[in-house]
Amino acid sequence: MAEAIWSTDTGEAVYRSRDPVRNLRLRVHLQRITSSNYLHCQPAAQLGKDLIDLATFRPHPTASGHRPEEAEEEEVVIGWQEKLFSQFEVDLYQNEAACQSPLDHQYRQEILKLEDSGGRKNRRIFTYTDSDRYTNLEEHCQKMTTAASEMPSFLVERMANVRRRRQDKRGMEGGILKSRVVTWEPSEEFIRNNHVINTPLQTMYIMADLGPYGKLGYKKHEHVLCTLKVDSNGVITVKPDFTGSKGPYRIETEGEKQELWKYTIDNVSSFAQPEEEEREQRVFKDLYGRHKEYLNSLVGTDFETTVPGALRLFVNGEVVSAQGYEYDNLYVHFFVELPTSNWSSPAFQQLSGITQTCATKSWGMDNVAYFSYPFTFEASFLHEDESVGALPEWPVLYCEVLSLDFWQRYRVEGYGAVVLPTTPGSHTLTVSTWRPLELSPVAELRRFFIGGSLELEDLSYVWIPGTFKGERLSRFGLRAETTGSVTFRLHCLQQSRAFMESSSLRKRMRSVLDRLEGFSQQSSIHNVLEAFRRARRRMQEARESLPQDLVSPSETSVS
Repeated sequence: MAEAIWSTDTGEAVYRSRDPVRNLRLRVHLQRITSSNYLHCQPAAQLGKDLIDLATFRPHPTASGHRPEEAEEEEVVIGWQEKLFSQFEVDLYQNEAACQSPLDHQYRQEILKLEDSGGRKNRRIFTYTDSDRYTNLEEHCQKMTTAASEMPSFLVERMANVRRRRQDKRGMEGGILKSRVVTWEPSEEFIRNNHVINTPLQTMYIMADLGPYGKLGYKKHEHVLCTLKVDSNGVITVKPDFTGSKGPYRIETEGEKQELWKYTIDNVSSFAQPEEEEREQRVFKDLYGRHKEYLNSLVGTDFETTVPGALRLFVNGEVVSAQGYEYDNLYVHFFVELPTSNWSSPAFQQLSGITQTCATKSWGMDNVAYFSYPFTFEASFLHEDESVGALPEWPVLYCEVLSLDFWQRYRVEGYGAVVLPTTPGSHTLTVSTWRPLELSPVAELRRFFIGGSLELEDLSYVWIPGTFKGERLSRFGLRAETTGSVTFRLHCLQQSRAFMESSSLRKRMRSVLDRLEGFSQQSSIHNVLEAFRRARRRMQEARESLPQDLVSPSETSVS
């Protein structure tokens, strides 16, 4: 009778293997369990009134003379892309007139050789390889679920026209010739044959002919036992999964004579011996070594490296947008200032640029101008001050936003500055800007009609000018108003030999590069010190503006 435990999980399983797929071996065991003939019994004789002898119930013999209790069983070991012919193919290809393609003639020769050598060993189990017509057609009629009344969705209908590209690049038989480069009115068959996924894929089907005994070779009795798919990356998809410790799978045939079959699928590929595994590891090691040497040859020996104790900074930036300004037709003038004499840049390097003029568009409550203007620069830092308390100053990015009117007259819309990120990677910075303000109606009229407005003679005055050598920088008396903001996107790359040194050597180095590995901490300390320095300056400026009789002796001693 039937097994008590069946495996109902017929979903696919995915494996990955570095071994050649040609070493794959599967053992398929097929067995018929019961037949509908058990349900049709008749008494041979009646021994009494209402009593029937159970021994008189006998099942009908089949046309071939065998009884259904004589269960049919077959077991075959199949290799990857191994062709096992079905009874239908044997009958078809024995007729030479049915052979049309070169593959059909090849199958005919193989079948004739099998007949001469005693016939094929398999009866019910056979295969369809990647070269067969069935494999190509099966891709277009696969279901997404196991439901009998599946209603395909829009995505399923569209994906039904997508097929996988074959590894051997064989075209479908009867395909359209590629004589025309452009097909203006493609048919559905043309789309189905040419809409492919670029991942190369090979497919193989293990089939079973579950027809009545002695009546094999009919297409309607063919059932798929297992589907194997292998791509070029070594990914193997098996549907359904190997049986293993699970119960066997079951198939119930349809029609008047319903029969129950069970089958198992086992992976019987031979395991590699320890010597073979060791040899394989040596081969992979040698292969990886050769690949590393090949990559080193592409880089070459003239790869430019930094001098000891130096840091190179590469910035690939983009002026993304500007928003929140009063007038239209904006453009941005920007430049990078390298602080102190420790920073330098190549002679050919341009540290400034001007974007194109861009009209604004409404986005929410603001008018936004999208520039998408790229720029790039590099700079080098060489530390000379070995004192522990000396922190490196980082380059500053200055920007000036201007607007252009119909008469080609410009107005200053705002100034801004920001310190470049001290950590490598991708950063998005939003720089808030301001502009000098003159409190008079004449100045506003002049700005509106003729484009004149107050400007800074030195743009570095927005931050702390590099030429400033005093103790405190005073902006007392400067009137300004907040305007819009400019968005920058920066991709920073840092190069230094200190990054390549071992931890032991790094501990012995006493330069700024030893502390550059903590860029974020240094940036936080720098920001705190800068804020404290500004607050102290403002307190000093406010104290100096007060009358002397209002300042206590204790306050004047504060520095």
